[in-house]
Amino acid sequence: MAGRLLILFIAIPLVETWLLIKVGGIIGALWTIIAVITTAVIGSQLVQRQGMQTLAEVQASQARGEMPAVPMLEGAALLLAGAFLVTPGFITDALGFLLLVPPLRQLAARRILARVITISPAGTPHGNTPGNTSNTGSNIIEGDYRRED
Repeated sequence: MAGRLLILFIAIPLVETWLLIKVGGIIGALWTIIAVITTAVIGSQLVQRQGMQTLAEVQASQARGEMPAVPMLEGAALLLAGAFLVTPGFITDALGFLLLVPPLRQLAARRILARVITISPAGTPHGNTPGNTSNTGSNIIEGDYRRED
């Protein structure tokens, strides 16, 4: 996993730099810089707007007593989209704008949740950790508690 991340951190900037040089050769350096700055400004505005909507969804879920897992993952995706959009480059901008499409972001959040959370036979959710693949409830510790105010 660490090796793959290292390769990504080296390959993505190299590809982005190559692409910026190629685009700059076609449309000119000034227009390339304007395009990069424009996508960063527009993207940051969209991330801010959608982030506020996602925060409202988290608060509404909490007010209903529900676990706001999907809205929270959407918020994390928006943070990633913001990072992609302020990073100079066309590939990262494309990835950032894809994460700004709500149906795609919700689909990604639901798929991540499906891989992380499983439902036991008793109907209670359990984390799907690498050591717990049986979902038999072996990691459950039962006990009593008392609230002292």
